[in-house]
Amino acid sequence: MRKLVLMGRSEAGKTTLTQALKGEEIRYYKTQYVHNYDSVIDTPGEYAQSRRLGKALALYTYEADIVGILVSAVEPYSIFPPNVTCQANRECIGIVTKIDLPQANIEQADRWLEIAGCKKIFHVNSLEGVGVPEILEYLKQDPEDNK
Repeated sequence: MRKLVLMGRSEAGKTTLTQALKGEEIRYYKTQYVHNYDSVIDTPGEYAQSRRLGKALALYTYEADIVGILVSAVEPYSIFPPNVTCQANRECIGIVTKIDLPQANIEQADRWLEIAGCKKIFHVNSLEGVGVPEILEYLKQDPEDNK
């Protein structure tokens, strides 16, 4: 299985998605430092939100096969600039979280991820497991199959 590093702002759902991908019971806690597991790297939102800490995210892409850029469907704006994926030396996928919430604007989140440069986008509700099997299946695929 290929390894996925998750990046996104605080409360985008990175830790909840990590727990869902690992088949763990979902419980909230604030990620304070990088958690490097067998198939996923969970990063604190502050790393993506800070220019200084953002450089550390670039280093963690070297330990992963795929970069997962998370945007919550309820976020008021995107922290990812246009074509940011070209800065990664790995494949980048978009992940829209919190799709189940009444105020979710999935189409807007999709647009932000497309503008950031994501070609493949997944929609997830980590609490219910929606979209999680699709991400796991994608991580199992041979990279040549995704071209």
